[in-house]
Amino acid sequence: MSEQQETFIAHLIELRDRLIRALLAIVIVFVCLMPWAGAIYDILAKPMMDTLPAGTNMIATGVVTPFFVPVKVTMMVAFVFALPWVLYQAWAFIAPGLYAHEKRLALPLVLGSTLLFLLGMAFCYFFVFGTVFKFIAEFAPKSIVPAPDIEQYLSFVMSMFIAFGITFEVPVAVILMVKAGIVDVAKLRESRPYVIVGAFVVAAIVTPPDVVSQFMLAVPMCLLYELGIVLAGMLSRPSPQQEAAGETVQQLAGPAAADGEGEPR
Repeated sequence: MSEQQETFIAHLIELRDRLIRALLAIVIVFVCLMPWAGAIYDILAKPMMDTLPAGTNMIATGVVTPFFVPVKVTMMVAFVFALPWVLYQAWAFIAPGLYAHEKRLALPLVLGSTLLFLLGMAFCYFFVFGTVFKFIAEFAPKSIVPAPDIEQYLSFVMSMFIAFGITFEVPVAVILMVKAGIVDVAKLRESRPYVIVGAFVVAAIVTPPDVVSQFMLAVPMCLLYELGIVLAGMLSRPSPQQEAAGETVQQLAGPAAADGEGEPR
């Protein structure tokens, strides 16, 4: 077996070990949280329950739905709790193959993207859900008694979490595009009108058909785009050491260029 094949197999073995450690952490946290699966779902359902009429509860239309839905929610919470360890395993796998300047950029981006995704979920839970559910409850006819199905509610909540989590990744996407040389900061500033229109189009597609939730997704997306432009501009500026080195090179090149101009061709 060649040395290249041995290296490839060693990387596969390390990847397998890292995945096993990450999955094991999720399973351990999940098992520890299982006794409180019902309470965890109640926390997730609180924004909806606060807007339902007094004495009204959510319903479960399936036979095993009252068991599996809280289990799914608990698995999601276990993944969020174990996420730092999962990210560490991913970082430990890719870090040896990165250059020093790539490590300085990659680690903040990984941590920042994770934090932004969690902030998107938190913004959705604490601000968006209450506003949207209250708007729907006030808009619904008085002759209707809402009784949401817990499985449909979970599906709605997960889609909203993903939508807002991805939306909060806009600054990271902007920074990566600038650092990769795909677009520069000046071009991003010129594209503001198109980004604003695109943000409202995306919000209209991924959110419920009400103006409130669309604005609550589109406006943060535009603000985060502006934040990404600011951060990308800061990261793309040369450091003082690089500016000093550039000035030194120009000073050294100046006399040489002058000497070269006096020489006959």
